[in-house]
Amino acid sequence: MGSPTLDEVKQALRQVEDPIFKKPIGALGTLLETHIDAGRVKTKIRVSSPSEEARDALQARVEAALQPLGVSFVELELEVSVPTREATSEDPIPEVRNVILVMSGKGGVGKSTVATNLALALRRLGTRVGLLDADIYGPSLPTMLGIEGHPTSKDGKRIQPLQRFGIKLMSIGFLLEDPKQAVVWRGPMLHGALQQFVSDVDWGGLDYLIIDSPPGTGDVALTLAQKLKLTGAIIVTTPQDVALQDVYKSVSMCQKLNIPILGVIENMSHFVDSAGVKHELFGSGGGEKISEYADAPLFGQVPIDAKVREWGDQGTPIVQAAPGSPAGSAFAAIADVLAERVAKEHFERSGGEAAPEGEGPKRLRILR
Repeated sequence: MGSPTLDEVKQALRQVEDPIFKKPIGALGTLLETHIDAGRVKTKIRVSSPSEEARDALQARVEAALQPLGVSFVELELEVSVPTREATSEDPIPEVRNVILVMSGKGGVGKSTVATNLALALRRLGTRVGLLDADIYGPSLPTMLGIEGHPTSKDGKRIQPLQRFGIKLMSIGFLLEDPKQAVVWRGPMLHGALQQFVSDVDWGGLDYLIIDSPPGTGDVALTLAQKLKLTGAIIVTTPQDVALQDVYKSVSMCQKLNIPILGVIENMSHFVDSAGVKHELFGSGGGEKISEYADAPLFGQVPIDAKVREWGDQGTPIVQAAPGSPAGSAFAAIADVLAERVAKEHFERSGGEAAPEGEGPKRLRILR
């Protein structure tokens, strides 16, 4: 078999199905460049998600499409362009592409742990991530991320967020002289603080801003929904029934405020002992029930892992300290699914024809 022509290669590539949008990349307009030299193909494709699973699937499909043509070498360059929300002219942070609210119906389900590790897992995919601790009365991010200090301002107008492990951070905990000090504020003060954390913090360009909201259905979600165009919310629960009753209320609140529910995460799902036996201490099926009620996918189940608590107490979340651990791997898989879900959400809102675009893409090069 002779070397394929450039037209033959392009035609084969146009038929490759995007693993997220389930349409040929030729129809989506994401096949950007293709070159061929002595049977060696170099091609560039734009993708809307940094998901490793989607990237690997696309790579395999490209290779399979070109194999019948006798192509022995493929250099695949992926241009990752995270799509952006439709911010209004009054939006205080238009340079932030996606704002994601992490919610729970009650305290004690590990919402802040999930928010922190999810932000770090997204960062490990190469994206730009910010983390806002909106739990004004019970800030925990300074401890969980092992960071101290007070934010500064370069111009006396905008606050510079602190940074740790490559993510930008803001919490009321950074502003307290004594971390044991209680924040005793009425609703209007809470509302004002949230507005400042959003409007007066110099977040810069971000692909994802993860907001760790307080438990329950208080003012925070309402304030944020009024102030920002939210990409959507993630609901965190545990398997037991006592947690579910409160989580149903969070789902109902999102529906009333027209906040899209991107997905559900079941935390403290189970643990596996040294003999490989799975134990469901808090029952089972809670995540599936909330997923069905919310009509949203179950992103994943995070197992009980003592190292989550140990590393968290030391200020290094499990995704950073032990990414290959059971919990670390679960968060990484959930970050993949979340990134794909965000891309799908934008795709569907845009009519489901052309792939959504962002600005300032990141490039990944894959050689085979």
